[in-house]
Amino acid sequence: MLYFDRHEYAARIVAAIIYALTSAIAINIFWTPGHIYSSGFTGLAQILNTLGLRYLHMNISIGLLLILLNVPVLILGYRKLGYRFTMFTALALLLAAIAIRIVPSPGTWVHDPLVLAIFGGGINGFGTGFALRTGLSTGGLDIIGIVARKKFGMRMGAVNLTFNFFILLTAGYLFGPQYALYTGISLIVNAYMIDNFYTRQQKLQVMIVTEQPDRVIEMLQQNIRRGITIVHDAEGGYNHHEKEILFTVISAYERYDFRDALEQADPKAWSSTWRIEHTTGRFYEPKL
Repeated sequence: MLYFDRHEYAARIVAAIIYALTSAIAINIFWTPGHIYSSGFTGLAQILNTLGLRYLHMNISIGLLLILLNVPVLILGYRKLGYRFTMFTALALLLAAIAIRIVPSPGTWVHDPLVLAIFGGGINGFGTGFALRTGLSTGGLDIIGIVARKKFGMRMGAVNLTFNFFILLTAGYLFGPQYALYTGISLIVNAYMIDNFYTRQQKLQVMIVTEQPDRVIEMLQQNIRRGITIVHDAEGGYNHHEKEILFTVISAYERYDFRDALEQADPKAWSSTWRIEHTTGRFYEPKL
């Protein structure tokens, strides 16, 4: 993970490939055979594919539908999040569409929909979370969620909730209420995996005890651009040296940069981190 945190372009290309493969595996091998739907625009593309087969007798590719649904969202991403971010997102979607087309479906190879729901959600959530971690969106509600998070501070799960409730209702209508339940289980597993891999939205409070506060503050602000609060006149319990206590908040995505900057500024400094649920006020978000 450290390599991917530091090699941006290589990470995004690898993440696009991983996302494409994991989404294709989840859709073709787990979800489609089990009549289970994904979250967001992928789930919407699955629904349109099912409706086309059932009522129009047309097999419209899920990958093609995914690209068509994402065109307006990519325009939003270009305007709000930048050219580079949008181009990598378009690459991920294109690769996903190709992978969905070429990854073979084994048919109903497992007869327990619960197994298909859990594995499909876990595999897709891993690929999506890994993509988001590297600053790569998978389109659809991911872009809408990132825009909403930047503007309102909302978590990704809150942005997806209403849309995914519609997915649940549709799954129940098409295949029966038990499949709404299986889809819901898959969505929960998927969201759990995303939240565990998408570390940009996870905030960590950091406490540093140091005898060189000025050097530590300078190094941290150069490397991760964070405000720092100073508590003066602390004393070490072992050697009774005069120390300062520094407090700041970082994202989990920045933890390696923080560790390296602190080590460079003061190798003898002591620090601890713990996860926090919410921040208010001015918290700098690096550009994607």
